[in-house]
Amino acid sequence: MDTILINPYDENAVKNGLGFITPPLNLMYLGGALENASMSVKIIDDDLEKLGQEQVSKIASKLDPKLIGITATTSTIKNALEYSNAVRNVLPDSLIVIGGPHSTFRPTETLKYSKSLDAVVMGEGEATIVELAENYYGRNNGNLEDIKGIAYRDLKKGNIKINTPRPLIKDLDTIPYPARHLVPFELYGTTQKHSSDMITSRGCVYSCGYCSSSLIMGKKFRSRSPENVVNEIEELVENYKIKDIAFMDDTFMLNKRRASLIADEIKNRELDIGFVASSRVDMVDKKLMEKLKSAGLSTIYYGVESGSQRVLDLMKKGITLKQAEDAVKAAKDVGVEILTSFILGFPGETSKEIDKTIDFSIKLNADYSQFSILTPFPGTPIYNDLKEKKLIETENWDQYTVLKSVIKYDKLGLSKKMVERKLAKAYLKFYTRPKYLFDHKYMFKVIMGIVLRSFIIPKIKGTTGKGWYQTLDNTQQNKQ
Repeated sequence: MDTILINPYDENAVKNGLGFITPPLNLMYLGGALENASMSVKIIDDDLEKLGQEQVSKIASKLDPKLIGITATTSTIKNALEYSNAVRNVLPDSLIVIGGPHSTFRPTETLKYSKSLDAVVMGEGEATIVELAENYYGRNNGNLEDIKGIAYRDLKKGNIKINTPRPLIKDLDTIPYPARHLVPFELYGTTQKHSSDMITSRGCVYSCGYCSSSLIMGKKFRSRSPENVVNEIEELVENYKIKDIAFMDDTFMLNKRRASLIADEIKNRELDIGFVASSRVDMVDKKLMEKLKSAGLSTIYYGVESGSQRVLDLMKKGITLKQAEDAVKAAKDVGVEILTSFILGFPGETSKEIDKTIDFSIKLNADYSQFSILTPFPGTPIYNDLKEKKLIETENWDQYTVLKSVIKYDKLGLSKKMVERKLAKAYLKFYTRPKYLFDHKYMFKVIMGIVLRSFIIPKIKGTTGKGWYQTLDNTQQNKQ
């Protein structure tokens, strides 16, 4: 086996309560790139299989790969490094690398924290992982100094080096499709069976203060061609019997002509699918939405973030409350369901403004709403600002779940407990309205499960809740 890719176990409220587990799209992309380079690959998704670090290391030992890749977000970085340690104990000569948003922005810290790691892959990983696998011939004699896009531990000199950044991939059509055959695709449980995630574009041209997407994937919007996108959809329908797709792009509708052509291509091939897409509220086009709906658009995701114009301006969101209202109305007019997201506790926000946000979410009356506590992930502008002002309470990354407060709110005129109470209030107030429950009866069980696991059980046990599952949340963690 040339390469093993590991997705560590990630404990959190929604996933554990509902069995909402999706395949690791990032690792499947890496797997596709490696297979395209004629290399053998195995993905171990321990978030699905729950084997544990020791069992995963035993499997790795038997396969004896020359390269092990591990993925991690901020909240899972410590656990991911424990997998690295376990694997290193049984494979002393293999190259062990880690990738993901957290290590991209904290490469030196990550390497210092775990001596078992050899390198950090920074940013896009497809080309880098292939070059690592092709050029590495043993831990003690491998040459990493010319590989772009990594930080690595120089075993001969004992120091850490950061190489030249790797240029972003210009033509996304050249990237092989995710190697979904490398995971037991039929075993994944979601709220909707026969569903899958896709990414049709990379990069964000906006500069929201809580987000670092543009710093990872670039400020330029790069997109796949409509034909390439629909070819993958066709593969999902024919090979995996997929009926619903979630486009995980930051801004699917940024290029309206491309979005329209994707709709045309879906209809021309007579593909019977439903799909979820995202849009900023200031770029909604009712005519385009009607066309997308005719091709299968079922739900639109809007990152509204606040019900206070002053706070939106602090976030550098670049939208107005009126635009949010108009965008929701446009979706309702064409019969598309709506998911809105909101961030509570942005530095400078008042208690009354948090309440305004909760009330505004109810006024918009979307079909679903997500709420999270402002979390200053490394790499975001708000992290740099708060770090400079010494307003970050902890860098215990396990706490960075968007469910717990990690900011010194007492110095900002709020309190940690109050912000966390507001989060619970937001979910309960939005989802327990009599009319809402009448129209969405199944949601009561979902939300009560989240509240129970996230707020009540941790307090009874005296432990820390692990947080809200972020698969559909493009506002904070997924945009690190």
